[in-house]
Amino acid sequence: MKRGIHTTAIHTGMELEPRDVTPPIRMANTYLFESAEEAAHAFETEGQLAVNASELPIYTRWGNPTIEVLERKVAALEGAEKAVATASGMAAVSAALLAALQDDGPKHIVATTGLYSGTFHFVTKDLPRFGVETTLAEATDPAAFEAAIRPETRAIYLETPGNPTLALNDLAAIAGIARARGILTIIDNTFATPVNQRPIDLGIDVVVHSATKFLGGHGDAMGGAVAGTADFVKRVLQGPVRNFGGCISPFNAWLIARGMTTLPLRMERHNANSLRVAEWLHEHPGVAWVRYPWHPAHPQYDLAQRQMPGGGGGVVVFELKGGVEAGARLLNHIRLCALTVSLGDVRTLITHPASTTHRSVPRETRLASGITDGLVRLAVGLEDVEDIVADLEQAIL
Repeated sequence: MKRGIHTTAIHTGMELEPRDVTPPIRMANTYLFESAEEAAHAFETEGQLAVNASELPIYTRWGNPTIEVLERKVAALEGAEKAVATASGMAAVSAALLAALQDDGPKHIVATTGLYSGTFHFVTKDLPRFGVETTLAEATDPAAFEAAIRPETRAIYLETPGNPTLALNDLAAIAGIARARGILTIIDNTFATPVNQRPIDLGIDVVVHSATKFLGGHGDAMGGAVAGTADFVKRVLQGPVRNFGGCISPFNAWLIARGMTTLPLRMERHNANSLRVAEWLHEHPGVAWVRYPWHPAHPQYDLAQRQMPGGGGGVVVFELKGGVEAGARLLNHIRLCALTVSLGDVRTLITHPASTTHRSVPRETRLASGITDGLVRLAVGLEDVEDIVADLEQAIL
């Protein structure tokens, strides 16, 4: 029987602990075998992934019953066959790409513009050291992705909504282009979450998350996840995650899985608060422009309505009239909003990407992707929206 999203978020994974109302934390590094034969059987069948984590665990870097609860929740919400949890969002991004690039021969990927800075550096600085070339394609133009494909292209990497521009990739169009050529598609779904956007339903092969953000939701646990087919997740776990060691701790997995039980409920509030803030900013005389996927001022509003049916997400970006100076005054005068990086917290967080999260991205590249010098990123929290608006109002000249 198909369950609703709230029921799925709460109950998935609980079948592993039928006598517990909440899953326990299993902190052991390694696990006892009852016999030499059982140990040999475990290592003979360890490639079966989750079978060992819940029924015959071996070593926590390879899998753990607490971690498996998180993995099952991510897979269920994304509509994937399997998922593997990682130590951070970047561990998930790098593990997914490395797994996609395991075959021999020349390798090339096409990636969207407007990437998170860590991902940008990984695909433009780190992968080239291993002989992998990357072409950046304009985020909003599917034809640009098609034009960038080469015979040696192994993957197309997407991020939608983009960080921090909120530019959208047309997932169905790009997935169709990739599948016609046998190319794997990977998307960072951190900003949207599976509550608002289900990329696999639109033809995307692999979904990655910084679970540090909305999935965990409380700003107290770092983690990541890769979701896709069982075969691909097996490649990720047995290759990059195990061998590079980017495994999540059971305690962090427990915190994030606990946070995910309220993910649909929290996202409803993030969506509603963000849309209200975007509407208020759009009408403010001191605001030069505002972007939010579910606000008509977003240039891809129609695509957002189709592609993100659950809502526009928890991030609004804008620029004040007066540019950088006006933005600096705003950041120095906020009282309720927290001046910090990251997003997806219960609290409202605000930052200036050009001087913080994207400072290391070359200015010409940053500007070309839409990250202007004065852009402000507001990760709208769960406070009373009137209080968020009041804080912004007193801080904007």
